[in-house]
Amino acid sequence: MKRIKLWDKEFEISISEGKIQQAIKKMADQMRSELEGKEVIFLCILNGSFIFSADLMKELELADAEITFLKLASYSGTQSSGNLKELIGLNENLQGRNIVILEDIVDSGFTIADVVRQVKGKGAADVKVATLLFKPDSLKTEVSLNYIGLEIPNDFIVGYGLDYNGRGRNLKDIYTLVPD
Repeated sequence: MKRIKLWDKEFEISISEGKIQQAIKKMADQMRSELEGKEVIFLCILNGSFIFSADLMKELELADAEITFLKLASYSGTQSSGNLKELIGLNENLQGRNIVILEDIVDSGFTIADVVRQVKGKGAADVKVATLLFKPDSLKTEVSLNYIGLEIPNDFIVGYGLDYNGRGRNLKDIYTLVPD
């Protein structure tokens, strides 16, 4: 297995770029069939989901789609701080709109539950959630996930938009932390 070192931690490849792209294509096919003909705003949660969102949007090819961004922060090192900070907020009018929130990973569920609550509070007609990665064993709150790319174990991962203290987002594969 290919290994990399980021800061003081070692990671080994766990999900290949090919497997990621297959999952995205499958999600896009499902979304296309359910959303065709609807005006949809895709809400990309930054920083982690920017690569996933770009690849998904290219696969979707929906004429009536818009994309916007919301920047949040909750991680410090390898652990969630439990505090969600909004760094860049929504400027679009969501009243009566169809929204699909694009998240890189759902683990505890707190971040996505908070974003869904905010979006519904802005009057969205329909809110769906798409996540590339889902850690069912980490879930601590009830969330509704409409589109799931891959279910993964409760390991700390980097790559394909996910980082460890700012590094690793640019990796085309996903890597899992190697235990000390």
